[in-house]
Amino acid sequence: MRVRVLGSAAGGGFPQWNCNCPNCDGVRKGTIDAKRRTQSSIAVSSNDIDWLLFNTSPDILTQFQQFPESQPARSIRDTAFKSIVLLDAQIDHTTGLFMLRESKTPLNIYCTDMVYEDLTTGNPIFKILEHYCGVNWHQIHTNEENSFQPEGIDNIKVKAIPLSSKAPPYSPHRNDPHEGDNLGILLEDMSSGKKTFYAPGLGQIESHIKPYMEAADCLLVDGTCWTNDEMKSLGIANKMSLDMGHLPQSGPGGMIEVLRPLPAEKKVLIHINNTNPILRENSEQRQKLTEENIDVAYDGMDFVV
Repeated sequence: MRVRVLGSAAGGGFPQWNCNCPNCDGVRKGTIDAKRRTQSSIAVSSNDIDWLLFNTSPDILTQFQQFPESQPARSIRDTAFKSIVLLDAQIDHTTGLFMLRESKTPLNIYCTDMVYEDLTTGNPIFKILEHYCGVNWHQIHTNEENSFQPEGIDNIKVKAIPLSSKAPPYSPHRNDPHEGDNLGILLEDMSSGKKTFYAPGLGQIESHIKPYMEAADCLLVDGTCWTNDEMKSLGIANKMSLDMGHLPQSGPGGMIEVLRPLPAEKKVLIHINNTNPILRENSEQRQKLTEENIDVAYDGMDFVV
């Protein structure tokens, strides 16, 4: 199973358009050693031809242009992406659907009923797309026995794992969380048996999640903030990382502690906020991750599990 990181940043990208934190200001001016990043999304394939897309970032057109294999050019209109899986209904994970409206066939989209509800009510992207290409919706079920093979994707099995999180701010049930508002995903290569656990939004390690993380050969997980008070300490926002549904990397019970005992061969942080010091290649925080054998995702990162 091949994994391609199309975008590795949290919402707003890096640098964020209206932010002058030390990271954003530094990367614009070239005074820090850091890579620019678009908003998070990955793609996976078992044959390097047919690809499964996870989330559709507002930066999706740039991401496709930076990934030549997304356009195999077998006909006058073509794409390598056969299906799309949405892990939630957040703006930075769904707005890219508007950019795919020129599709000649309905978009093949997998999401939970709660995400479908949000995308037909509070932010009715699906209804708008009906005036263009249309949507072929496949409901994702989160019961323990359920797994599925997305249409057009061979040899990869997908298992959806419900995570505790709020729906987006625009959602009619923002303050009434439901199972299916946010997902983690376990991907299994049906030939090799290798597994990848993908969760760009992970606020707490619930008991039902642990077995999937322990079984994974690759962990691609939430890397939003280094500390819980990161944004508050910079005077950017009053919310803590945990308030936003993101487990910080450092401190007791942080992501580093969570990942340390797990047997996965590859451990990668993704969905990195523009304020996070791990964006700096030579920071002491990045050095700490290197010592822990934890990688930091970047746009264009490409590996086989």
